[in-house]
Amino acid sequence: MALINELQAQMKTAMKAKDKETLSVVRMLKAAVLNKQISLGHDLTEDDEKSVLATELKQRKDSLAEFKAAGRDDLVAQLEGEIKVVESYLPAQLDEAAVASLVDSVIQETGATGKADFGKVMKTLMPKVKGQADGALVNRIVKAKLS
Repeated sequence: MALINELQAQMKTAMKAKDKETLSVVRMLKAAVLNKQISLGHDLTEDDEKSVLATELKQRKDSLAEFKAAGRDDLVAQLEGEIKVVESYLPAQLDEAAVASLVDSVIQETGATGKADFGKVMKTLMPKVKGQADGALVNRIVKAKLS
């Protein structure tokens, strides 16, 4: 519930500052959080809140890649601003080196030896990096380490 209160406060700040872009993004985030809360039927845990924010961030990053490929520079700039707002609510993202060291420790922990153990490694690793690293990055690093 802390995220809802934070989003509400950010909405008021954006309204007072007449910052339409931030206000729009914060409203979308608040709606996504409330929709998830309604679908689950109870207040969200911190992990649930991170999951919703990570989903929103992933959607925007996917759209960004598509807009860049289509040459829509007007939408790229807008989306980059939205991504910055969403990232401000997530914990700091792990860099590639930090993810690689986590992957190494999980591989040792699980005793993984090859590609057949990919699922076992991902199952153990993903809860540790939830909301802190992009799943595609984690996937790529795990595949590289296990091959």
